[in-house]
Amino acid sequence: MTPFAALHHTDAPLLLPNAWDHASAVALAAEGFAAIGTTSLGVAAAVGQPDGAAATREVTLRLTRLLGAVPFLLSVDAEGGFSEDLEQIAELARELRSAGAVGINLEDGLGPVTLHAAKIAAVKSAVPDLFVNARTDTYWLGDGDPADTLHRLNAYQQAGADGVFVPGLADPVRIADVVRHLDVPLNILYSPAGPTVSHLADLGVRRVSLGSLLYRRALGAALETMADISAGRTPQGAVPSYAEVQALSPREETASSLARGDRRSPRGRART
Repeated sequence: MTPFAALHHTDAPLLLPNAWDHASAVALAAEGFAAIGTTSLGVAAAVGQPDGAAATREVTLRLTRLLGAVPFLLSVDAEGGFSEDLEQIAELARELRSAGAVGINLEDGLGPVTLHAAKIAAVKSAVPDLFVNARTDTYWLGDGDPADTLHRLNAYQQAGADGVFVPGLADPVRIADVVRHLDVPLNILYSPAGPTVSHLADLGVRRVSLGSLLYRRALGAALETMADISAGRTPQGAVPSYAEVQALSPREETASSLARGDRRSPRGRART
């Protein structure tokens, strides 16, 4: 079992914050989070691209190369693999692992079950030690049909998924039922209106991710700050200093190497 996989089998569920750039990832890691995920919405929006449109493959790879050089465990949100071609998805997995990622999030977007299962199998065949978190969108894009959800999750775990993800599922009774039918860890998307992390733990959830929440709250804080300043009020909330943000940046030589597309970490090997 890899160190990242082991985090899904501890006394408490893995609380996974999702970053959208180098600064946000390093700042979160500095708070003690051993693993950081990326948010496809945040990564896409930051460069003016739509989420879920397979438009950010290269942006995602560049960010992974940058974050893969930093000493935390990195899981990458890769939408649906940015392709329907299984060999292209396998190559993406190899590139992500080479860049330092230890996990990948793959979503079905309510596409065919067989296709998504084949994508999972292709990734596990190409990079066996890459943790595949297989997402179904039955609650996110669909009508939340419990039977379809279980059918999809069973197919994905049979295809080799190391964990499964059901964003939008928030009903405690249904969460507990899904857990009872699984052989792999269940990931739930945290919602301020849903169960607390401790409640999710009691239900058997093994991973709680934040998705785009932190990115959206950061945008909201920027707008609130401008509204306060415009109204003559003093902005509230924590504000890192210029020097603190500057200190999050990689050394110049590391940044230059990564900008050239060097997939190796400064230590000359992929992290485990």
